[in-house]
Parts: sequence; C-alpha cells; structure tokens
Amino acid sequence: MEDQVTAAVTRLRQQAGDWAARPIDERIAVLGAWAEEIRKRRRELVAAIAADTGRVGLSEMEVDWVFGAIQRQSRWARDLFPAPTRTSSDPSVTITDAPVPLGVVGVISPWNFPFQLALIDAIPALLAGCPVLVKPSELCPAFVPVLRATVAAVPDLARVFAIVEGGPDVGRAVVANVDAVCFTGSVSTGRAVAAAAAAAFIPAFLELGGKYPAVVAASADLDVATSAILWGATANTGQSCMSIERVYVERPVADRFVELLVAKAQRVTLAVSGQPDGDLGPFIDPRQVEVVRHHLEDAVRKGARIRCGGEIEVHDGRSYLRPTVLTEVDHSMLVMTEETFGPIIPVMAVADLGEAVALANDTEYGLSAAVFAEPEEARGRSDPRRRHQHQRRLPHRSGAGGGEAGFPVVRSGA
Repeated sequence: MEDQVTAAVTRLRQQAGDWAARPIDERIAVLGAWAEEIRKRRRELVAAIAADTGRVGLSEMEVDWVFGAIQRQSRWARDLFPAPTRTSSDPSVTITDAPVPLGVVGVISPWNFPFQLALIDAIPALLAGCPVLVKPSELCPAFVPVLRATVAAVPDLARVFAIVEGGPDVGRAVVANVDAVCFTGSVSTGRAVAAAAAAAFIPAFLELGGKYPAVVAASADLDVATSAILWGATANTGQSCMSIERVYVERPVADRFVELLVAKAQRVTLAVSGQPDGDLGPFIDPRQVEVVRHHLEDAVRKGARIRCGGEIEVHDGRSYLRPTVLTEVDHSMLVMTEETFGPIIPVMAVADLGEAVALANDTEYGLSAAVFAEPEEARGRSDPRRRHQHQRRLPHRSGAGGGEAGFPVVRSGA
C-alpha cells in the first residue's frame, strides 16, 4: 500500500510546477469544470454517500456544498493570488508578497461527512496551486468510484488530483510522502498525525474534536433556543465535531427549557434504512456506539437523569439512538467533559451567566460555542418579544482545518 501512495505522490509532484505556474483564472476554470461533472453525477453521489451513512438529506447537503465552496473560494483566490505589491517604510523599497505552493498536499478525511470533508481542504489547496492526494475514510468508501469518475472527466484536474484508499497504514504512508497534510478526525489520531508530520518536517493542518457548549440566558427566546440546540446536537446523529454536546441554562428558566426541549426531542423520528422522511440516521462507525453507551452509563451511575431517549436501538443491523436529554449532570461525568459524538444533550442548570461561562470554558476543547440571550442593547425596548441569538466560533486548541479557514497551503517568498 505504501508503494501505491509513493507512486501517486511521485506522479503528482511531477505536475506541481506546471499547476503552480498556471494563472489563478485557469485553475478556477478547471475547478469550475469539475463542479459541472459533480453536478452531472449528483444523484449517484448522493446514493453512494447515503448507502454508507444511512441518511439522505445530509448526503444531498454534502454534494451541494461543493458548488458553493468552489464558487466562494474561487473569489477568495482571486483576491489572494497574485499578491499585490506594497510600499515599505523606506520609499526606495517595495514589497511583493509572493505565495509559493508547498507542493503535494495530503488530505486524510473522516467518516462523518465523508464526501464534504474529503474536499474541504482539497479545494483551497488546488486553488493555491498544490496537487492533492486524498485518503477518504475506509468506513465510507462507496462514493469514491463516482468521485474518481468526475475527476477523470476533467483531464487537467486528473493530473493534479489523486485518491488512495485504505486504512491507518495508508494514512501513515500519506503523511510520510506528502509535502503538507490536512487531517480532520479524532484528537487521538490527530496527535499521531501531528507527531508524524513533525518527524517528516512538514506542516500539518488539523481539525480535531470538540465539546461545543451552548449557554442559555434567562432572557433568551426558549422556543428558538430549544429548536436550535436540538438540531445542533442531533444533526447527523450528533456525529460532528461541531455538535452541541453540553448546555448550561440559567436556573430561573431551566425547567421550562428542559420541558420544551424534551417535547421537541420526542417528536424526532429515525431514518431507518435511509428513509428520507426520517430525521436521525444510524451510527456510521459501530465503534462509536460503545463510546456513547459508555458515556450514558457513566452519567447515570453518577446521578444523571434520562428525560427522553437513552436506549440504543438496532434496525436492519444498524444502531440508532433517539435524541437523549439528560439533566442533573455535572463535570464529574464523561458526557460533560469528553467528546461523545452522539445525539445526547446534557443540560446543566446554573446560578448565573458567570457560572455558565466558567463551566463552558472548563474544557480542553475549543472549536465552537453558542450563546442564546437578549443583547444588552435590546433590553428595555418596546417589543418584549424581541430576541437575538448569537453564536461565535472559537479556535481549536490544536489548530483549524484549512477548508473554510482560507488557504494555509502556501508559503510567502520574497
């Protein structure tokens, strides 16, 4: 398998100079042609992704995302390349930032959004002038033949884009051979990727786990907050690094918040056998079921109360969990401190926002957070129903992925 990776990287590296030398408008045109090939095969791609993940609506979202990503990032690329010349403090000296592609970029992608996350770093890397080698998750391989067909249909892209399949051994070979690596996945594997990249003296761009907190103030619109948090915690069955995994609610509204949340959670349906009218699909990785089960058992043993859900169900050989709301939780429980990656919503009542913020920050994880509250400037206005919900993004402690964050795969030359 390592020979396969080495051969692919060697071929891509031979094309790196020509691809980097092409004007940005030409690279954009190549990716535009690729987007059209993906559009032609949209139905095949959706069916292939759904076959592995067990959900249809989000599979459609994954495929449709690529069109907007190529458009949006092409606009950014035009702004970034070529870099403008600027003056310095010395009037006789001008400075030109000259971005230089790093070379072949390896992308190691996870199973939770297998198509989207295989391309989220590949698209900006290609626009930045880097050939790309993608290793998709071995747990969701069904879309790979269709993706390969879209690449083959655009010869200019096929010269600088390759896919290798396999497990951890192939991932290790990718890191050992490429010039930069983008990895999305678990913290434990991310540490191993970072160490291997450091040993190879190549840059590593990592997007790892999260333990996304949501803070709900007494002033929040509870109907909006419960709907948003329910979706944020259970979309893709909670199998997302940006899933809401813990909720802190000011005590005066905590009971009402839980009442509304449970009522809505009980109406969520399962997408058994990939039925498009169901809401929650199955666990994609069977190993994740045991992590979720362990977190639930640990929480209950330490005094948590299950308000709805809580039972792993098996349908057609795949495991499901309905939205599970927990109360009477605290930070002695794994469900409040470690990444769960399942549709579990632990709700903790707090005395005030100061305590909520302190608990939200009491974590090794970062990545995202949400606050539901009426902003100070809205208080006292004539319409008491006016409410605003705000969300802010936090940096992950181990670094951000390169997809929507920009173009990390260049260095500046003088």
